[in-house]
Amino acid sequence: MEAIMNFIQATGFYQIATGDVKVVIMMIIAFALLYLAIVKKFEPLLLLPIAFGMLITNLPGAEMFHEALFEGGHVHWEMFGDGSITIGLLDVLYLGVKLGIYPCLIFMGVGAGTDFGPLIANPKTLLLGAAAQVGIFMTFVGCRLFGFTERQASSIGIIGGADGPTAIFVTSRLAPELLGPIAVAAYSYMALVPVIQPPIMRALTTKAEREIVMRPLREVSKREKILFPIVVTVFVALLVPSAGPLIACLMLGNLFKESGVVERLNKTAQNELMNIVTIFLGISVGATATASTFLAWETIKIMCMGVVAFGFGTAGGVLLAKLMNLFLKEKINPLIGSAGVSAVPMAARVSQVEGQKANPANFLLMHAMGPNVAGVIGSAIAAGVLMALFG
Repeated sequence: MEAIMNFIQATGFYQIATGDVKVVIMMIIAFALLYLAIVKKFEPLLLLPIAFGMLITNLPGAEMFHEALFEGGHVHWEMFGDGSITIGLLDVLYLGVKLGIYPCLIFMGVGAGTDFGPLIANPKTLLLGAAAQVGIFMTFVGCRLFGFTERQASSIGIIGGADGPTAIFVTSRLAPELLGPIAVAAYSYMALVPVIQPPIMRALTTKAEREIVMRPLREVSKREKILFPIVVTVFVALLVPSAGPLIACLMLGNLFKESGVVERLNKTAQNELMNIVTIFLGISVGATATASTFLAWETIKIMCMGVVAFGFGTAGGVLLAKLMNLFLKEKINPLIGSAGVSAVPMAARVSQVEGQKANPANFLLMHAMGPNVAGVIGSAIAAGVLMALFG
């Protein structure tokens, strides 16, 4: 009879019945995120594993993730072998996040699938990608007013870059206790770019501005495309060394693509490696969303500031495009400025859709890809700046 009682008390059902109801709330949130990923298709490639990681880390008795191993923002290596804690699967997988491995490898896959041609053909759009990063720094200021520390405000602000791996990279370094809420906010709002951006774009532009037709881009040579990732890596790594790992992996992946001599590596970076790392990253990030850290007022504040970050990022790109038109002989359509947030290629598609609504003859997709890919570089640089200042 004693053995039966021990078994019953060891079950998760018993622990839920006699324990904290917060784990049930977290499981319901995980189910809701799974619904959004599977049914609504909100960034399913990462939101689905994040939601599942959130589910299994909150299952009582499973003991897959132990926050004590990473308490204070550091990896307590001595606890991995002293027998005080039975190391769980997610403890091991989370090391890839904590050590900055997974975000960098995902950037390599992103680079392998990115064409920087539109940016090279129209370098002015680099400024639009930079302007869209204003959302990061405006949100940083707002978070400080909300009472967050400088390191936490930096991590929340990076949501405005609309780049999930960058947000995870920065947060794992500066504010690991907020990793779960920030990851959920970043990927949820990235999926909502087609909802968040259009009202802001229309409010900041006139119909005449939205109707501006841009002439086709020039053809970019193979030599330019090969030199670009090399030059950018050297320049950015020297300017902001903290951004070196992200930029280096992004540009290495792009060099795989543009060089044309390592097709196997290019395909692996885009497909097998990217898929494997995405699974590990999503599950381990979701594992940090435990009831004790996720169910707090800070999470609500983070979700609110995430919308602010996207809004200011969108507005920054559009307004700079309008300002540039005061001095440019050949006008640019301000709608492409909104693509400066690095939700590739979703933000560029939003610019295309809004442009065609105003003028059916408008084809802005390739033009918008310039600031869109510039935003990827810009968000990595902004991340490096914040880590250099507060890391």
